Amino acid sequence: MTIRIEVRSSHPAASESVLQGAAALGIGGLQAVNIARLYFLAENPGAEAVDRLCTMLLVDPVMESAAWRVETGADPTADDGAHIVEVAFRPGVTDVAARELARGMVEIGLPAGEVATGARYELLGDVTQDDVRKLARQLLCNETVQHYSLGPIAIHFGQDAAAGDRVETIPLRTLDDAQLQALSKQRLLSLDRDEMRIVQRFYIEAGRDPTDVELETLAQTWSEHCVHKTFKAIIDFTWLNADGSVHRKETVDGLIYQYLRAATELLQPAWLRSAFVDNAGIIAFDDQYDLAFKVETHNHPSALEPFGGANTGVGGVVRDVIGVSARPIATTDVLCFGPQDFPYDQLPAGVLHPRRIAAGVVAGVGDYGNKLGLPTVNGAVIYDEGYLGNPLVFCGAVGLLPHGKHPRTAQPGDLVVALGGRTGRDGIHGATFSSAELTHETSELSGSAVQIGDPITEKGLIELIEAARDQGLYTAITDCGAGGFSSAVGEMGEKLGVDVDLANAPLKYPGLAPWEIWISEAQERMVLAVPPDNLPALQALADLWDVELSVLGAFSGDGWLRVHFDSRVVAELPMAFLHDGLPRRRMRAVYQEKGAEDANYELRITNYELRGLESCDLVDVVVSVGCFERSNRTAV
Repeated sequence: MTIRIEVRSSHPAASESVLQGAAALGIGGLQAVNIARLYFLAENPGAEAVDRLCTMLLVDPVMESAAWRVETGADPTADDGAHIVEVAFRPGVTDVAARELARGMVEIGLPAGEVATGARYELLGDVTQDDVRKLARQLLCNETVQHYSLGPIAIHFGQDAAAGDRVETIPLRTLDDAQLQALSKQRLLSLDRDEMRIVQRFYIEAGRDPTDVELETLAQTWSEHCVHKTFKAIIDFTWLNADGSVHRKETVDGLIYQYLRAATELLQPAWLRSAFVDNAGIIAFDDQYDLAFKVETHNHPSALEPFGGANTGVGGVVRDVIGVSARPIATTDVLCFGPQDFPYDQLPAGVLHPRRIAAGVVAGVGDYGNKLGLPTVNGAVIYDEGYLGNPLVFCGAVGLLPHGKHPRTAQPGDLVVALGGRTGRDGIHGATFSSAELTHETSELSGSAVQIGDPITEKGLIELIEAARDQGLYTAITDCGAGGFSSAVGEMGEKLGVDVDLANAPLKYPGLAPWEIWISEAQERMVLAVPPDNLPALQALADLWDVELSVLGAFSGDGWLRVHFDSRVVAELPMAFLHDGLPRRRMRAVYQEKGAEDANYELRITNYELRGLESCDLVDVVVSVGCFERSNRTAV
């Protein structure tokens, strides 16, 4: 017997936001909106218990009121003439508010039970049914992670989270180039023709076809996001004069090696502790402490689901800082959006309006940091049509750790321990998805690539990892970010080899296939290498901070990745091929000088930028001019 609770606020801000959004969509007849938060209880704990729940957990008595009833599917609370839209998460999407409400119910003495949440919009005015559907799809509901109903919404509660055991063998050895490319696109692998050929050759020599777990592991490990193929590519660079003649030719042995990393290695200041080798860079702070810093973009997910994409962008860089054994102390961000007044009727197909993206991103950044108690100490916001299809969401975090307190070397026999959130379908193909081009089909094909943030669980991880670090309970640590267990376990076991059993991974809901468990990017998870004798002490810390712990396997020392599901081997790959088998890309770049008129204008810009400087090399000039051109692109 499902209980439905509606909580209404007298604050007008949310209603005004909907009215403004409707006007921007060209729906001028909407006059008023009544909004309610919805909570659903799978079982009826009794009238007294529901009243206590509302009073103690759900309602701010100053500005809110609650009403509840046994759910019947009818809608006795609707105002006459109101159009009703109700929105809830799709089945299987993480509902953090519901989970925390379920936990809170137990803490105030109510019986444990399943909970779901949603929102209700009562639309008043001269609007048609088509207007209502347009509002629902373009303003009130993000169909990547939510669904809506015109009237009371049907809620589907979860079940015991048992996994499926189906493992597919992919016929790969007999495919031609076109078929290899089609397979890569169909499975969202984002591997090009040459990369698929290398994979094919490996299995031809092995005399078998890959399992889906193996193919997904290779795609994740070789993804642009995880291995930076473009930055590491060999680039044949040609510099042309304005008349087309060759000024200079050069072979760039990888941008990351020849320029980005080389500059750091050339300087190699005494205060640099670590760069280019871990989850976050580390520098000295004083004689006792070091500072860890990480910045990363979360553009593609934010284009699909702005709040969730930015939310997990912050969560991801905070987790990277935790992944170098530091305690996060602050965040930063640079956010770039399309024009906020861009006409709705000129939006490309499948693209959210920049105003909606900006509102969701800003809310997502603030929400995650606030729940962790971390201030956003600096940043910037930029608007330009270049960010219309894909915003730039550049998140950063800084953390503090005692010098020399970040262990990095797992040992044979150490346990593979997962800590934090449970595994679900959220974030599947996130690493390969971020390497793909955004199109009008992206939200339909890659909706599962959007992760769902859970800052409450990450707060527990912060406290647990700091205590485990100080007690010396682990020998290596990494976050479970892009690529999930595949990335975290695969990278930690690169030099040793590792055996894991996916049946040991706690799941959010039933039916996940082994490959989905393996590459899911469900958030707020860390992976540690833990000596067996230290496991009881780590478990005690996990119990103290209410963080779930599971032992997935152990580091073997034989140089192989072996993934099991119960007693069945579902993936078996040599670490050498997994990490060193990727073919290095060769790319071509051409730069042509501008004509005389443009060149003179550019020279004037350079002179302007160099005024007051005592000295400047070529790199300084290029950066200065580039920044000026970016901010004044129409003039140039």
